[in-house]
Amino acid sequence: MAGPTLRAFRTRVLYRALVAVSAIGRRIPLRIGRACGRALGSLANLVARKERAKALANLAIAFPDWTDAQRRDTARAMFRHLGMTLFEIAYLPNVTAANQQRTTIVEGIEPLLERIDDGRGVIVFTAHCGNWEWLSYVTGLYGRPVSVLQRERDSPQMNRYITELRARAGVRTIDRGSASSAREMIQNLRRGGLLAFVVDQNIRTESVKVPFFGRPALTPIGPAKLAVRTEAAVVPAVIERRHDGMQHARFLAPIECKRGDDPVALIARVTALIEEQIRRVPEQWVWMHDRWRERPKWDVSDSP
Repeated sequence: MAGPTLRAFRTRVLYRALVAVSAIGRRIPLRIGRACGRALGSLANLVARKERAKALANLAIAFPDWTDAQRRDTARAMFRHLGMTLFEIAYLPNVTAANQQRTTIVEGIEPLLERIDDGRGVIVFTAHCGNWEWLSYVTGLYGRPVSVLQRERDSPQMNRYITELRARAGVRTIDRGSASSAREMIQNLRRGGLLAFVVDQNIRTESVKVPFFGRPALTPIGPAKLAVRTEAAVVPAVIERRHDGMQHARFLAPIECKRGDDPVALIARVTALIEEQIRRVPEQWVWMHDRWRERPKWDVSDSP
């Protein structure tokens, strides 16, 4: 299987696993769900040989001074993290505005909420580090208008599952490929809402090369252009699972944007912050992603 066919197959498998996990994941204590997730991740580390090899190759790029044992340990921990993430997503409907402090520490969100309450739009840039769906869900629980741009998955069922899950917390999902996506994003910002982008992957969209672990990596430039065009405040946000099981969400200092700013410099600055977070908890990033892949068709690094 190649390309889109393989991606579609993987998405179907993930969806079926998520449905199976959801049947029990929201009905058992979170700590038990995480234990099940760790076991599932350990199994995946053994059987997903291609993904493990890709993760090890990327870890060698990012951490050339590490030993092979360190890279293997991190790859194994990454699979366990992803297994726990799967069960955490199933558990999310149990998290409410009233009880979220039992599972989540939220730091630095007050300036963001103040801007929204003043009618000013905010753009949040985040990454596939930690449980990014948990970050989205908890942000929605603050009762402000929140929208997330997503790349449509190959499985309509998976799209529906994630969209409906986010909607439970009041988070609206905008599909990147829809005809109305640009209008919806602009309207969200003009109405003083929060618009979130995940910007740490190499995808089929207009991109520029910025430093990532010391090597140029294609990174979507559209969100940064939108921030400059609308003069919105950009707030980088990250989340990590602590050793005690608490989710620690951090909203970093806002970056003020104005017309004439360089969007490439902006996305490079955000990417550097994302790299810093990945270095904090390398096992909580998706290392099997082709982050340094060349895509000449989408590379606009040298465009004026």
